[in-house]
Amino acid sequence: QENFLLVCNNWVDFIVSFTLTHTHTHSLSLSLSLSHFIYIYFTICISFSLSGLTSIPFEVSLTTRSNRPLYDTYHGVFISVQYFIKAELRRGLLNKPLFKQLEFVMEGQRVDVVKENPPINFNITPQSLENINEIKTVPNFKITGVIDRAICDIEKPLAGTIVVEHSAKPIKSIELQLVRVETCGCAEGYAKDATEIQNIQIAEGDVMRNFKIPIHMVFPRLFTCVTTATSNFKIEYEVNIVIVLEDDHLITENFPIKLYRPRS
Repeated sequence: QENFLLVCNNWVDFIVSFTLTHTHTHSLSLSLSLSHFIYIYFTICISFSLSGLTSIPFEVSLTTRSNRPLYDTYHGVFISVQYFIKAELRRGLLNKPLFKQLEFVMEGQRVDVVKENPPINFNITPQSLENINEIKTVPNFKITGVIDRAICDIEKPLAGTIVVEHSAKPIKSIELQLVRVETCGCAEGYAKDATEIQNIQIAEGDVMRNFKIPIHMVFPRLFTCVTTATSNFKIEYEVNIVIVLEDDHLITENFPIKLYRPRS
């Protein structure tokens, strides 16, 4: 809940507008574009005097142009979906109007709980790694584990376990990365970029073998939203498990996931 505080001792019009702005940019091939999915402009009160602190209740239904869906609030690198409320207080001919704007968080429509949601079981070995030129240069290891579900409730943490069965070289650190994959489209084509949202360390040092290390990651609210696919842009997510060996050799395994918001 946010409060507007506009101070005036004159006759006023009080006007509030909502704007949803979707902005997508790409540094190479896409230019900045700005789209307003919602723009509602209405007057709450006309020609009245204020004395002291005055509270004026209002409400408005959020409807989009052409019945387009309301997307979740999202702050990304190349895509942003933001909702703003702006208040304007007009104070007569000789006084400048007062303005206040703030962003509010929108959560889109909830969907039914996904019933068929199998876990992601993984088995990481030198043979399972991709983009390896010489497999002989990779130390022998075997790391197994499970991510509880492939389709995740955005309001609950990502959970699972990881087990180091054996490793020829000592382990320095085990990390969990959450990655956003943003795809922007325009007349020139599509641009796809993957960027890191957050990185947490789930283990440090040469961990005990055959011990279940818990995985626990909370999805940051402003920097994640439900998995979204439209005709102009897509927002998808991946999880990387990164094992750092003592000589700073990196072992990385990638898992795509989907985020959704179920009905309670």
